[in-house]
Amino acid sequence: MVASCNYPIRQPFAGGLEAHTWTLARGLRQRGHRVTVFAAAGSDPGLDVVELTPARAEISPAARRDVSMAPEQWLQDHHAYLQLMLELARPDAPYEVVHNNSLHYLPVATAGLLSVPMVATLHTPPTPWLESAVQLGASPIHFVAVSKHTAGAWSHRIAAAQVINNGVDASLWPPGDGGGRAIWSGRIVPEKGPHLAIQAAELAGWELDLVGPVGDRPYFDEEIRPRLGARARYLGHLNQTELSALVRAASVCLVTPRWDEPYGLVAAEALASGTPVCGFDRGGLSEVVSADVAVLVAPDDVAALAAAIPKAARLSRLAARRRALSACSADAMINAYVELYRRAGRR
Repeated sequence: MVASCNYPIRQPFAGGLEAHTWTLARGLRQRGHRVTVFAAAGSDPGLDVVELTPARAEISPAARRDVSMAPEQWLQDHHAYLQLMLELARPDAPYEVVHNNSLHYLPVATAGLLSVPMVATLHTPPTPWLESAVQLGASPIHFVAVSKHTAGAWSHRIAAAQVINNGVDASLWPPGDGGGRAIWSGRIVPEKGPHLAIQAAELAGWELDLVGPVGDRPYFDEEIRPRLGARARYLGHLNQTELSALVRAASVCLVTPRWDEPYGLVAAEALASGTPVCGFDRGGLSEVVSADVAVLVAPDDVAALAAAIPKAARLSRLAARRRALSACSADAMINAYVELYRRAGRR
């Protein structure tokens, strides 16, 4: 399983992609499958991780003077994935399938080097580098989309991506009684819209907790910090156990994407905790929730979101938990990937 070379696969997770990779790899290993995860240094030692930290690319002064010299981080990422794919292409590489669970273009572009099939999960809408790699079509790749919305976004390049929804381990997200403050969780970046969640909660007269890594410090300092106080608190970047306790104690979970979110893992975590969802109807979020466990409003409509908060908080917590078990199950996700691995290996 090829993961990110920039963010370790460990708690507290940098984002939904890392949480998904951890859940899938861990679940496969628990079922007796042999899984090697290629990921950033510092990943969970409970996974069989090979660090994606190759020998540093030694670029000569003459090459660095070239006007096309890429940023250092881009170059190191390119070097890491290139070295990995060349290693995986060796005839004695002990793998039956390679699953690209990263956002990098090189595993897709070089899939034709492999003697075993590749499964590649599409976690984002089309990006220029990845779309370019897909167009090469050098080798049949078994593409997976995390939602119907994401499959549709890629349909101009990938006609038949299989949809496998991301799943949450319900045993790690036990249901709670709720009744507490509203909660918002995720990366603190403009496209996630936490400042709109604060505005909506304030309009509705609700108290709000925000949890997650600060991915954009200027945004946090300019748009989030000034809005914090007794009614809106930022509690930091918490591990799964700490976050779960907050989510199951919350009355409602606010989800405020300002872009077409491919899936919406925080909503699945909330539902597993028995906490109804209130959010903007964008991207794949409507595939995660249903009308009996969530209230979705038009994107960026803060007034409508504020009016929807008390409505969502009154929805059935039992129904929310049932929705998570039926639509967002880690077991269902793992079963689907195992079947795909087997099907890919027979071709």
